[in-house]
Amino acid sequence: MVSTVDEASPSHWLDVEDGDTMNESSAAAFGVLAPSPINSPLLHSEEHESLILASRDRSYSYGVGENDIPDFSSVAIGMMNAALEESRFLYQHAAPVMETLFHQIANTHSMVLLTARSGMILHSLGDADFLEKASRVALRPGVDWSEKSKGTNAIGTALAEKRPVVVHGSQHYLQANRFLTCSCTPIIDPYEKVMGALDVTGDQRSYHQHTMALARMSAQMIENQMFFDIFPDDVIVRFHARPEFIGTLMQGIAVFSVDGRFLTANRSAQFQLGLSANALAAHTFSSLFGRALSQLYDRLRQTGGRAATLVLYNGVTVCCVCDHKSFRRLDAFQSNGSETDAPQQPSAQPARKPESAPKMNAAQRKVALSSLSYLDTGDPQVAAVIQKLHRVRGSDIPVMIFGETGTGKDLLAQAIHNDSPRANNNFVSVNCASIPETLIESELFGYEEGAFTGARRKGAMGKVLFANGGTLFLDEIGDMPRNLQARLLRVLQERKVSPLGSGKEVDVDVAVICATNKNLKEMIARGEFREDLYYRLYGLAVRLPALRDRQDLEVVTRKILASVCPSGKPLEISANVMALFRRYAWPGNVRQLFNLLRTAVVMAGNDPSIQMEHLPEEFIVELEEAGALGASFFRPPAEATELAAPPAMVPQTVEPVAAKPLADSTSLEDMALQTMGQALRATRGNVSVAAKMLGVSRNTIYRKKDQLPEDVWR
Repeated sequence: MVSTVDEASPSHWLDVEDGDTMNESSAAAFGVLAPSPINSPLLHSEEHESLILASRDRSYSYGVGENDIPDFSSVAIGMMNAALEESRFLYQHAAPVMETLFHQIANTHSMVLLTARSGMILHSLGDADFLEKASRVALRPGVDWSEKSKGTNAIGTALAEKRPVVVHGSQHYLQANRFLTCSCTPIIDPYEKVMGALDVTGDQRSYHQHTMALARMSAQMIENQMFFDIFPDDVIVRFHARPEFIGTLMQGIAVFSVDGRFLTANRSAQFQLGLSANALAAHTFSSLFGRALSQLYDRLRQTGGRAATLVLYNGVTVCCVCDHKSFRRLDAFQSNGSETDAPQQPSAQPARKPESAPKMNAAQRKVALSSLSYLDTGDPQVAAVIQKLHRVRGSDIPVMIFGETGTGKDLLAQAIHNDSPRANNNFVSVNCASIPETLIESELFGYEEGAFTGARRKGAMGKVLFANGGTLFLDEIGDMPRNLQARLLRVLQERKVSPLGSGKEVDVDVAVICATNKNLKEMIARGEFREDLYYRLYGLAVRLPALRDRQDLEVVTRKILASVCPSGKPLEISANVMALFRRYAWPGNVRQLFNLLRTAVVMAGNDPSIQMEHLPEEFIVELEEAGALGASFFRPPAEATELAAPPAMVPQTVEPVAAKPLADSTSLEDMALQTMGQALRATRGNVSVAAKMLGVSRNTIYRKKDQLPEDVWR
């Protein structure tokens, strides 16, 4: 089973719910076309059959046999280091996005993979229960998954076709790989060149139709972030016909030189402008937006940086914004010369890669939005943590943050830095779990030219040196390889660092914050973590509580909404949705709540509040399957009235559902069934209306049909 997406074709729709589809005008509002679901009739089209046939023909021509034993060999460490160094820019942008994607698909027997343009796997994250199966087919860094090596598979075929592809089960060329389903999308640089690929692979039995959509959104996020680092000296304009989509994945991003010449644009911008990258090359800002770039600058300056409304050459009205760096570039250009803005041929200059050192985090420039006081949201446990941190502020005492995954340890570390005397210097975060073991030493300490095969000319500054004068945050410190723990201890004790291949030491002054979700004392007992390093890092230890144990869920929810609502006016949350939030155990903690609310805001559109129909389908399914997942996954149920649909969701022609009191021993499953029954009685058995009232799909009600009383179908 294979799914491909053609950006130029309007025939690809997103299956929203039970046959409802996103039409062409809706897709245009988002600025992108959505991928086909796995059960789409398009899967059986001649186009798809042709794609698979072409891939199988290539596989045969490469000499791959369907019953061959896959090549499990990995490249040598030197070659792997060279490949990682060549793809360093891609890896730096993809690694944090991969973590977010993995948390969205966690516990689905899947893994997330990043590959080079050659098809070699560079990095992977996976569910523990799937890793053993993955090892059987060599889904690990250093292994080649091109078509030449593995035949038809999502990674190799997506890179060969330069388009997103899902390869399901028996569509794999090799018999050994047919227990897999793989969703892969290429990652394209601003010059339309393939840099690598992002893939989600899992057991074919647990495949979900929205996996490809998540992979494509993640790849688009990586591509968009690259624009801001590849074009540090140019003007980046972000725009969309709907202002609420500025700042989201749907926004168009177009890059211009300071004199108005077009340089490049992302796929959303090309879609909104109705022109390909090649066609846009002959344009300028004024030929596309109807005004000179300097006029946009003047208008944005008058509005204090708020979005300015412009009319495109095709008559579409859009809202435009520029970042502060673009303002400074335009200001400097206007001071030194005039804007020509005349049509010119596209520049042949190559992509300008940024320095290897990370940029300063945006949160550093927004201290008020990420300070300790901001994180104090009324929970006594969190308040106690913040009180302790206030007492050691500015003392450079090492801080160790414990807590489950997703509790916000990284946000707390950033807040500690922002409230310290070092706030004007760099905050450098290192995730010890996400950096490949072969690269972590060079990432931390840097290296000189020629330190190893494939090393960058002139070497690279390590993150410890880049944090000099500021704060070094070592996230997931429990996953640091033991052989590097001794070197880190020496750096922290002597306050000197020696880059790889260098014979000299450099003084370094950093405040150190660490975080982990592991029991380091147990690791010390097993010989997995150095005791001397533990006590060097263990100054003040604080523990962030899990979200399910906090008393400030509503406050946290409102603050997250304020940060993810693009319009600047946070949405409200309906009473029944908030009741479900209080009942849910939040295994993914604050990170899970953030991702859920971000999705709900987009789904809500112009609605004034978030209702159940705006929540991700997976979240609703988890609620429905509470009995199957076990009672420990959910909080004890509160009053049954919390599940009743609010009056705003009920059509005027239908009496509102009056929830009946339920016994304290009633299970969540029983409560759901009784609420469905009440809705069906109120709508005289109209499943569609009842489903809208409850914010669930019609299939959800039909699945429970045999468990509902007969009188509800009158």
